Amino acid sequence: MISSQEELQKLSDKAAAHVLSMEGTQTGTRTGWLMITTILIEAWDLYSISFLLIFIKDEFKPDAALLGLASASVQLGALVGAVLGGWAADRVGRRKVFLTTMALFVVLATAQAFAHNMWELVIVRFFLGVPLGSDIASGYTYIMESMPKGKREVMGNRWQGMFGLGEVCCIIVVTIMFLSGMNHDLLWRIGLGLGAIPALTLFLMRLDIPDTALSLIQSGKFKQAKKVAKQIFNDPLDMLPDEDYQIQRPRTRDFLADIWKDKTRRRASIYAWISNAAQGIEFSAFGFYLPIIFTLAGINDMVTINFLLAGIYILATISGFVAPEITPKLGHRGISQWGFGGTFVSLVVASIFLALGWNIALPLAAACLMWFHYWSASNGMTICSMVAPSRYKATASGFGYIFVKLPNFLTIFLFPVLFKQVGTSIATAIVSLSSLIAFLAAIFILPEVYGYIERQKEEPAVVK
Repeated sequence: MISSQEELQKLSDKAAAHVLSMEGTQTGTRTGWLMITTILIEAWDLYSISFLLIFIKDEFKPDAALLGLASASVQLGALVGAVLGGWAADRVGRRKVFLTTMALFVVLATAQAFAHNMWELVIVRFFLGVPLGSDIASGYTYIMESMPKGKREVMGNRWQGMFGLGEVCCIIVVTIMFLSGMNHDLLWRIGLGLGAIPALTLFLMRLDIPDTALSLIQSGKFKQAKKVAKQIFNDPLDMLPDEDYQIQRPRTRDFLADIWKDKTRRRASIYAWISNAAQGIEFSAFGFYLPIIFTLAGINDMVTINFLLAGIYILATISGFVAPEITPKLGHRGISQWGFGGTFVSLVVASIFLALGWNIALPLAAACLMWFHYWSASNGMTICSMVAPSRYKATASGFGYIFVKLPNFLTIFLFPVLFKQVGTSIATAIVSLSSLIAFLAAIFILPEVYGYIERQKEEPAVVK
């Protein structure tokens, strides 16, 4: 019989560390793939609008600020969702959160197709962003808790590849609808609403996934945790009793203090936040507005623009799947340094091409940018989720995602105004500074944390 909360906490911490050190099974791998596949939905809901802005602009004729707000409102909603979703996943369990978010995806993705004006579109997309941010927090926690070390990092780093795949699908579908002669007012509505279909599919596929063993351990549901651990890791967790206990949950606001206690955890988390902010800025400013940048550079044919974008995003998707595969060789520091260094150079070159009017070379600079961006952006969420204390893992994932979404919102909202004021060349050069800062952070702040295994309290974290 366990007599005190302190004894319970020590036992749950020991069991959590044991879970995070286990080898995985095919069931855990399937869970990881189902969670990372959510990024396809997020890519559609977040970025399909960038390929449809020209049609929305023709119908509603908004000013630059409102056009930017329509694109950025979903990012602001995702920021709110990341905070709420991370907190809720640690409090009520991962499963309840991800099923709720999937259901909301279906409803809200459909609703945006019926907007009567720009403000309705802004409001619906804001609410759509809430489950998007929430699902990232719970999804990354599932990956970190359902797969073994090394494999969970590779899976987490695949999120950029899934983003690229979703964006390629968006481009292909929009181009097909455009070439079919579909009415443009209908085209953008269908383009936005189609995100409900993969959301419904994933919702149905996820219905049989249980909560994670680690989450159940931390909440004192030992009987169910033992069953899930046997299913996911082929380990019955014999160290735990065959009865449930009420474990007092730590205060959410203490998670930063716990991160700060350990030097490796602290430095890795700081880097992850910087990385997340930088990758949000570099893509949201240049990559998100590529269709408009190509138009401003004199490429006016819609099919040509989409053909160029498809080529760029296919290359980026390849990059997004290459990065996680070579992460075991280069480590997180190597991937980050190559990614942000290459992105910085590409943005500087792109700004020069724009200034000189070398429009024919602009797609080449954009392709290089997206290749390296998909490396630089691959591991920020992985790192902050992986090194977080187990009892705060979802909270830490959500907190880390704030650093992606806040710069995304501000940049998407303000970049049209910025390049209207100073021109696309100078605006692009300004954006490159974020990549330079993250490159330096990868050199001077980030410790190598590939193979990180969490240890609680008196035991130091292990990095292999």
